[in-house]
This record gives sequence, C-alpha cells and structure tokens, in this order.
Amino acid sequence: MSRVCSIRGSKVRVGRKIHRSGLAKKKGGIGRHVTKTVKRKVSPNLQTKRVWVPELDKYVRVKASAKAFRTINKNGAYVTLKKAGLI
Repeated sequence: MSRVCSIRGSKVRVGRKIHRSGLAKKKGGIGRHVTKTVKRKVSPNLQTKRVWVPELDKYVRVKASAKAFRTINKNGAYVTLKKAGLI
C-alpha cells in the first residue's frame, strides 16, 4: 500500500539534509563548512486504526496520519470521514 493519508492526502515528500565537514572552532579546528546537500525522504506519521462512527453504529478502518486523527477528535468521525469521501 502507498504511504498516503486517506483523510488529508499527505504523502512522502523530498527534503534535504545539509552535509558538513570539518572540526568546530571551539574544538580546535578551522570551522565547519557546508560541502553539499543530501536528499532524504520525509514520511507522514501514518497509522492504521479502527474508528468508531456512532452515526453509522459501526467501526471504519482508516489509514491516516496522526494529524488527521487529531482532526477526527476535533470535528467528529462522521463529519471528517464524510468530507474525505470514505463514507
């Protein structure tokens, strides 16, 4: 399965990490220098959970990010899942 949140649509993004070389001045070196940037992947915090929907009187299995589950807690399960098109 793909790493995509079923509610918010957040997916794996590409980021960069700065690669440095050299010894810090306070440790007796001439200072740290940026030599290049290295690509890396930033994944959403995806989790699969069963969410109870009182209006339907049943559980719905959802693969969503942690932020999406906070949205479910705030707005309610039925409203959030209906807006996402999962119900």
